[in-house]
Amino acid sequence: MSRYVDPTEQLVTEIVVRDIQRSACFYRLLGFVLLRDGGDFVELTWENHRLFLAQPSAFHEVDRVESSVVSQFPRANVRVMVPNVDDYWTRANEIGAQIIVSIDDRYYGHPPTIGTLLKDLRKGTVV
Repeated sequence: MSRYVDPTEQLVTEIVVRDIQRSACFYRLLGFVLLRDGGDFVELTWENHRLFLAQPSAFHEVDRVESSVVSQFPRANVRVMVPNVDDYWTRANEIGAQIIVSIDDRYYGHPPTIGTLLKDLRKGTVV
């Protein structure tokens, strides 16, 4: 198969959030870099790989539907590989991230990653 676009633009995760500014702030505190702020749609990067955040209002062609059910787990998972996961674990705790699954090696062979550990936003808030 031939390459259609640069690999850093493929398989981008888009997370739908309730508060785009708080969500963007959260990811920037973790180390993501703001690439573009479109109001209700934000592009962040990590080593040139993109992460999209969108509020429901970004989907103009879809009638707005609020979810009354709050999931225990986030609706998306972003794996970010870092050589110093303990430093990021400390940072996540310092900024008050709600821990869903504690840091640990995973049975499927991947080392600890921040993406499997954190719920978007700070304690007490809902995505």
